Amino acid sequence: MAEHPAYPVGLRLTGRRVVVLGGGQVAQRRLPALIAAGADVLLVTPEATPSVEAMADAGEITWLRRPYAEGDLSGAWYALIATDDAAANAAASAEAEAHRVWCVRSDDADQATAWTPATGTSEGVTVAVLTTSARGRDPRHTAAIRDAVVAGLSDGTLVAPHHRTRTPGVALVGGGPGDPDLITVRGRRLLAEADVVIADRLGPRDLLAELPPHVEVIDAAKIPYGRYMAQEAINNALIEHAQQGRSVVRLKGGDPFVFGRGMEEVQALAEAGIPCTVVPGISSSISVPAAAGIPVTHRGVAHEFTVVSGHVAPDDARSLVDWPAMARLRGTLVVLMGVDKIGKIAETLIAHGKAPETPVALVQEGTTAAQRRVDATLATVAETVRAEAVKPPAVIVIGAVVGVTPTTEQP
Repeated sequence: MAEHPAYPVGLRLTGRRVVVLGGGQVAQRRLPALIAAGADVLLVTPEATPSVEAMADAGEITWLRRPYAEGDLSGAWYALIATDDAAANAAASAEAEAHRVWCVRSDDADQATAWTPATGTSEGVTVAVLTTSARGRDPRHTAAIRDAVVAGLSDGTLVAPHHRTRTPGVALVGGGPGDPDLITVRGRRLLAEADVVIADRLGPRDLLAELPPHVEVIDAAKIPYGRYMAQEAINNALIEHAQQGRSVVRLKGGDPFVFGRGMEEVQALAEAGIPCTVVPGISSSISVPAAAGIPVTHRGVAHEFTVVSGHVAPDDARSLVDWPAMARLRGTLVVLMGVDKIGKIAETLIAHGKAPETPVALVQEGTTAAQRRVDATLATVAETVRAEAVKPPAVIVIGAVVGVTPTTEQP
């Protein structure tokens, strides 16, 4: 007899009985989707993994703490058989067949009446991938296809041009520390949907090359608004393009609200009546140290970390940082935009009690191909910066965590 492919269908299980036999890893993977579908889930198993047990404790599923027994599938619309007892699996499968209950078997797909596809979601779309037959099914293959499709939908590369989502307004997108792979999935998708991108110098520049030819890219540091685009000019550009009905992405480095003046742009847009979506980004204050092998916190070494701006010196009247308080902290101090002022910062910290031998690491161009790490102490950092020609952008980490390595013994 010729083998026919499976017929794909979406089950609507809200309020309908689903029976799951077995509480191991298969159940742990499948139960969240069944719960999300609104199914009335009955779990039958003597034991379960801690995660499955937590679902029962939370009232998300009903748990009968015993092995399978004839009649357990009564009233079920769908069954997942995933025990380690072959005889029980066969008996449950036979009961499902007798009562016309769609049944998935984790141990023997050939004996099942349904197969579970590899699924993923993106922006309200569910992708389900099935092979054409039970013979030679390779779950890694179907999972790889699913992942490729979901990734394409998420970053916008798989959306047909005539179906392209286009929402007028502004999206304030944190691009992360520099590596284009570290932008969020949502940020990347919004970039793919944009008509106009206004980009900072510290944003992930490599992503701009992926934009379609029709997308207008405006460098926020260059013409047409002057060599260094003032914040007011940036605000005006955002408003003007959005008012023309365009979808605008303001691509910023790191996170828009961590020394990124993001709220100033949100306020200007709100005053102009322009809708704005804020997409958080990975801040360089924690990601760049991590990329250089430095944990900003570590058990027994640092229970806190503080992020400060170093764009003005400690003795500058414009500085809002309480530097004497910073010197008293026992945890990690992360300084952004402080390369030019690190000498004054180190002097001030030492003057207010920080030990001169406190370790310091400067991570230049973090997460990019040009990343380099330069180590020093508070006493030597000013001279080290000059000798090593450290240039912005660089994240400065001050504290004992600088000395923590993969081989450091745990206190």
